[in-house]
Amino acid sequence: MRKFVRFLGIAAVSLSVFASTSALAAGRTDFKVCWTIYAGWMPWGQAKTQGIVSKWAKKYGINVDVVQLNDYVESINQYTAGKFDGCAMTNMDALTIPASGGVDSTALIVSDYSNGNDGVLIKGKGKQVADLKGQQINLVQFSVSHYLLARALESAHMSERDLKVVNTSDADIAGAFATPAVHNAVTWNPMLADLKAQPNVSEVFDSSKIPGEIMDMMVVNTKTLHDNPALGKALTGAWFEMVALMHANNADSATALTAMAKASGTDLAGFKGQLSTTALFYTPKAALDFVTSPDMPKIMTRVAKFSFDHGLLGQDAKSADEVGMAFDKGVVIGNKSNVKLRFDPTYVEMAAAGKL
Repeated sequence: MRKFVRFLGIAAVSLSVFASTSALAAGRTDFKVCWTIYAGWMPWGQAKTQGIVSKWAKKYGINVDVVQLNDYVESINQYTAGKFDGCAMTNMDALTIPASGGVDSTALIVSDYSNGNDGVLIKGKGKQVADLKGQQINLVQFSVSHYLLARALESAHMSERDLKVVNTSDADIAGAFATPAVHNAVTWNPMLADLKAQPNVSEVFDSSKIPGEIMDMMVVNTKTLHDNPALGKALTGAWFEMVALMHANNADSATALTAMAKASGTDLAGFKGQLSTTALFYTPKAALDFVTSPDMPKIMTRVAKFSFDHGLLGQDAKSADEVGMAFDKGVVIGNKSNVKLRFDPTYVEMAAAGKL
């Protein structure tokens, strides 16, 4: 049922995109991007609160509204439908929702990767991935949690045929895990930290074992970016000013981190704990080195295969190569005539060179 709903959503989004083409015209001065609560994306909200976004937008003669939404998937759907010019999302979701829905999208900033923020939990006697055999496991189906489970099973020479996945929304994971009937779950922070701190719970696999594969990004509409480079410059400049402030280890950074902690529903210690399992790129050079790495096409090839195997590239997809993806130095994987996801380092390169 989830798969059917997703396909209907893609069809509806495609119609909406055609209807909103005029909204993506060049020469605009007002833009909107969206984000949802997650450790790696909290800087967007704080950058707005502190006036950093407006400062950079003013520098380039535009206005940028950074909007917090409450539902992650809905935020991506709204971006895909043309209601936002950019949206914070993971690499897999960028491929399977906007790109697969026909919306040409650019990963403007690959801001971090999950380095323990996502984990596989067993409640009770199980202490290793192999103990999941024959069990049920609760997770958000077709999300990065599902991808993490697949990689965990692969590490134990198992597959999804060895267990049963139970689709559970991120809002319901904690409640389900608290019931006697649920013994296994895959989730992300902050839920992960709360659940694995409970008695008799073991984390048997986490994203630190697949470094770089679950990325967090600010994705923008490629045509909008092409026609309005000021948007790319303003967002990139604001982002790196904000994360530099976070990393400054002074009174101002402590104030900013405390505000982000409160906004995400935890305290400073809890938020720092989440950041410790987030490989956040605090400098443009660090982000540039990651996005231009030759490993990027390899990682996305693996993600595309998982997505195709689970029917996430569309009903008509014939292979994992259905959607083309472009990388640094002109490298393209997948369908070269259907490139819809671009890891373009242009603006981060400008930031690294001090040219913003």
